[in-house]
Amino acid sequence: MNVQNENKNDRLHAALAAETRAEMGPHTESATERTKRLTTVAMLSAVAYLLVFLSHMVPIKVEGFLNYDPSDIVTVIGGFLLGPLTALLISFVVSFVEFITVSSTGVIGLIMNILSTVSFACVAAFIYKKKQTRFVAVVALLSGTLAMTVVMLLWNYIITPLYMAVPRAQVAGMLLTVFLPFNLLKGALNAAVTLLLYKPLVTALRRARFIAPARIGAPDLKRPPGRAAIVLIPALAAVVLLTCVLFLLAWTGVL
Repeated sequence: MNVQNENKNDRLHAALAAETRAEMGPHTESATERTKRLTTVAMLSAVAYLLVFLSHMVPIKVEGFLNYDPSDIVTVIGGFLLGPLTALLISFVVSFVEFITVSSTGVIGLIMNILSTVSFACVAAFIYKKKQTRFVAVVALLSGTLAMTVVMLLWNYIITPLYMAVPRAQVAGMLLTVFLPFNLLKGALNAAVTLLLYKPLVTALRRARFIAPARIGAPDLKRPPGRAAIVLIPALAAVVLLTCVLFLLAWTGVL
């Protein structure tokens, strides 16, 4: 009789434990996992900033003011590993640190850097998190390149006349001859290097146990699936709306 009661108690405890795990959900992240995640984000941010710093020391400039730096590669890899919110975080951190250290373009440069990196890395990471395959990675990176190109064409039309103190008609003439090829080439180069580096980097992080093998490529380390969408979609809508308003103001000569 006592054995039966003990068995019943064991089953009851097991059922309660299972219910508790179900309530906590499959997306619970332990303190160790959070520490590893933050460490990975910090390392990626540091590497991205190092690339920014080197690009200022040895600049690759087009038309005297468009400067290529490969930091977007690290940002999009972070997005592929840990989700689009991580790409957003790295974009803001690296752009802000660049702004207060080596940038010579001021607040305008800060805004343009954030827009460029976010439109490329976050779009690519958002698509890739839906299905982590090589084909989807290629589609995601191409989509990020196109998104960045469109965003930068619009914002260069809006901002560059104010920054360079030149007529907007002159900037409009540069959109297809300078800004379009520059952004397409930049995005294509970053996409190609990302595809080459992503797997070796994932393997290295797995061996270092910063990311568990079963969670490589998992969206935001098992955060609730809709969290990125809840943050990114309204932010994207706000940026699109602001872009359209500023574009119309620039088009009509108000700016």
